[in-house]
Amino acid sequence: MNVNQLQEIDNQHIMSTYSRRPLLIEKGKGCYVFDETGKKYLDFVSGIATCSVGHANPTVVRAITEQAKKLISVSNLYYTEPPIQLALTLSRLSGLKKVFFCHSGTEANEAAIKLAKKVTGKSEFIAFTEAFHGRTTGSLALTHNEKYRQPFLPLAPTVRFAQYNNAESLESLVSDNIAAVIVEPIEGEAGVIVPDEGFLTAVRQICDRHKILMIVDEVQTGLGRTGNFFAYQAEGIRPDIVTIAKGLANGLPIGACLSDYSLDIGEHGSTLGGNSLSTAAALATIGYIEKHRLIDNAAKTGTYLMKRLACLSKQGSILEAVRGKGLMIGVTLKRPIANQIVAGCQNAGLLCNAPTPNVIRLLPPLIVKRQQADECVEILTKELQP
Repeated sequence: MNVNQLQEIDNQHIMSTYSRRPLLIEKGKGCYVFDETGKKYLDFVSGIATCSVGHANPTVVRAITEQAKKLISVSNLYYTEPPIQLALTLSRLSGLKKVFFCHSGTEANEAAIKLAKKVTGKSEFIAFTEAFHGRTTGSLALTHNEKYRQPFLPLAPTVRFAQYNNAESLESLVSDNIAAVIVEPIEGEAGVIVPDEGFLTAVRQICDRHKILMIVDEVQTGLGRTGNFFAYQAEGIRPDIVTIAKGLANGLPIGACLSDYSLDIGEHGSTLGGNSLSTAAALATIGYIEKHRLIDNAAKTGTYLMKRLACLSKQGSILEAVRGKGLMIGVTLKRPIANQIVAGCQNAGLLCNAPTPNVIRLLPPLIVKRQQADECVEILTKELQP
């Protein structure tokens, strides 16, 4: 079937919760994907930061294939080795002792909400303006944007919103019933908003002073994307709870909530959470990241790409500024035409996306090299002409 035929079936039979671009992707390899005609696209969306080590990565494919031949899932009524090995690995990388496995970042944040309530005996939370933590009713309560919240009010838990990158604003909202503060090291869905250095440290200090838990949402920033395995590690802090998902299993559904605290039998659950297949893929993904030093590559190639993009603003383009860290990059425009630019880039063979009307977001796989960075800049240079 071609893209028009699939679009018609999609419109009739799939709930319209997504705004899809008119593109049928049939396969991928490394940093590239291919449509049904064989046209090649440089993929700087990478499944919205999920495809960490590239499409059809042989190491991950082999791990998935070998595991699928043996066992996919037997629920959590029995022991299987891959989730336990993955828990050990995540504990080593985070310094946090316990893991709850699920399928997504939203679910990881739901687990974090329940855990914070249990540990503190309190019921309210503080999140930040422009934050995005998910679309289930609990994680949606932590999400600031009214377009997501309004149709589903009232939401729980009760959440107060401090100004992002403003420690004084956070301090002013603290009360005796606050269980936790949840924060993104970089706000991805808001358009790649990078806080000042020291902001996360200030949040940690406020939480310590008032005996409030600190939850760091690393769903988009984690797994090496910003130049550290976890973005919070750049400031040397230790959160009480960390949530991860997107890049963990190179595109297979998985999420995790990490903490020294624990939920107990019957307090939470997930039938398929931590299944053998997804956790085996995650182990292979992390192993590949570490073996090939992709965290260093994210820092170096990301810096190179941002410097090259920043030069475009001096060449009369509609680019206003470049912001980000590692391979999580936002290109702000002088006019709110990001969707138009994304469409033009797609036609030219580059996939990117527009989280807001004036921001183009670039989230390439961590394997990206300077050659692909140059290719991206070449296309954007043409598309960003006034």
